[in-house]
Amino acid sequence: MSKPYADREVWFLTGSQDLYGEDTLRQVAEQSQAIARELGAADAVPVRIVWKPVLKESDSIRRMALEANASDACIGVIAWMHTFSPAKMWIAGLDALRTPLLHLHTQANVELPWSTIDFDFMNLNQAAHGDREFGYIQSRLGVARKTVVGHVSNPVVQSRVGAWVRAAAGWAATHELRLARFGDNMRNVAVTEGDKTEAELRFGVSVNTWGVNDLAAAVDAVEDSAVDTLVAEYEDLYDVAPELRAGAERHDSMRYGARQELGLLALLGEIGATAFTTTFEDLGALRQLPGLAVQRLMAQGYGFGAEGDWKTALLVRAAKVMGEGLPGGASLMEDYTYNLVPGDEKILGAHMLEVCPSLTTSRPSLEVHPLGIGGREDPVRLVFDTDAGPGVVVALSDMRDRFRLTANAVDIVPPDEDLPHLPVARAVWKPRPDFATSAEAWLMAGAAHHTVLSTQVGTEVFSDFSDIARTELLLIDEGTTSRQFAQEIRWNQAYYRLAQGL
Repeated sequence: MSKPYADREVWFLTGSQDLYGEDTLRQVAEQSQAIARELGAADAVPVRIVWKPVLKESDSIRRMALEANASDACIGVIAWMHTFSPAKMWIAGLDALRTPLLHLHTQANVELPWSTIDFDFMNLNQAAHGDREFGYIQSRLGVARKTVVGHVSNPVVQSRVGAWVRAAAGWAATHELRLARFGDNMRNVAVTEGDKTEAELRFGVSVNTWGVNDLAAAVDAVEDSAVDTLVAEYEDLYDVAPELRAGAERHDSMRYGARQELGLLALLGEIGATAFTTTFEDLGALRQLPGLAVQRLMAQGYGFGAEGDWKTALLVRAAKVMGEGLPGGASLMEDYTYNLVPGDEKILGAHMLEVCPSLTTSRPSLEVHPLGIGGREDPVRLVFDTDAGPGVVVALSDMRDRFRLTANAVDIVPPDEDLPHLPVARAVWKPRPDFATSAEAWLMAGAAHHTVLSTQVGTEVFSDFSDIARTELLLIDEGTTSRQFAQEIRWNQAYYRLAQGL
C-alpha cells in the first residue's frame, strides 16, 4: 500500500559502538533493520522508513546529521540505541542536526526469554540503559525531540510515531511554503497582524503581497471553454441552485466563480504559492469576493486566510499536509455565535463564504446570496453542515516576542435544527472540557478568532508540530481548569522570554 507522503522519507538511525565485536554488530544491524521494516509497514506510519547503517563513532554520526539536513526527501530521523552507544559520540551530530528527531525507546524482543538468557543476550539487548544514556545527552544539549516508548508491534507506539511523522511533514511543508497575499489585512484588526520576517525564521514560510488586480487579470484571462468544463463539474458534484443553472438569471455568477477558481490556480501556480489570502476591503477589479473558488482550492490542499490573515493561511496549509490520507478535512473557521442554554452550550462556527467542503461527506449545495460588505456582486458559495465527530480548533497568534499556538479539542455535533436562512457552510461544536472553561481559557490566551478546524488530526499532531517548531502551545482539553491554564500562561511567559536569551 502506498504511503501518503510517497516522496518523503524518515531515516532510522541505530546507535552502538565497536566494543562488542563483529558478531554482535551484525546482529544489531539485522535486528534494527527488522525494527525499521516493521515500523515502515505499519498503516499508522504514513512515510517510508529508510534504515541507515549502524552508527558507531562521532564523525559518522555528525556526517549523518548533515546529510539528513541537506536531504529534501528526509523529513525526520528516528534514533534508537540498540546496545550501548556512549553519548559523547552523539554531541557533534545532535548539535548539527536541524531535522526533526524522534527518540524511539524500544528493543528487538517483546518478551524476555527467561530460561535462555545469558550474558551474550544482555550485551546485545542493552537499550534499557543505552537509551537512557542517549536521553541524558539530548537533555544536556537541549535537543527538541519526541520520545516514544514501547515495542514497534504495539499499535499505540505506531500511532504515536505516525503522529510525529505527520507533524514533521507539516514542518517540511511550511519550510517550502510561499504564501501570496492579495491585498492587505482588514483595516484596524489586531489579530491578523504579525511579523512576517519572524515567521520565516520560525516556520520557514515566505509571505509576500501581490496586487489584487494581478489576480483580476488572471481571472479575466481564463478561456470560456475552461469555464464550461468546470461549470459542468460543479453541476455534477453539487446541488446547484435553480437560479444558477444554464439559462437561468444568475448563471453568469456561477461562471464567474469558476473563472475565479481557474484564475487563482493559474496565478498561484505561476507564483509557486500553496497558500493565499484575500480581503473584502481590497477587491480591485474583481466582481465578487472569491468564495466558491477559495473553498475548492482549500479542498485541493491550499492554505487560506480571510481578511489578509496570513498566519491562519499558514496553519490551514500545515493542517492539510499533516492530515493527508486521513478521513475528514481541515478548513479556515471562525467562532461566530453561541447557544447558551445551560448544560447545552455550543459554538456555531462559520465564515462569510470560505469554509472547506472537505469537512463534509454530504453533497453541498451551490448557492448565490448577497454578502452585505465589499461592495461587489453577490458571490457564489458552497453551503453544508460539517460532519459530526471529534475535531480540534487551532489558532496562531503573534504575541510580540513569540508566536503562540492555542488548540481546543472539540466535539462537532449536528445543529439542533435546520438552518435554512444561513447561506454559508458551518460547523457546530461542543468544546472540551466545557463551554465556559474553554472560552475563558481561549480569551486568557489571547487566541485569534480565525482558526483552523481539523477533523483529520488531533491535538497530539499539533503538539508535536509545536515542539518541532519550538513554538508555544496552549492546549485546552478535557483536563483543563481555568486556574491551571492561567498558571501555565504565566510560566510560559517566563520560560519563552528566558529561552530567547538576554
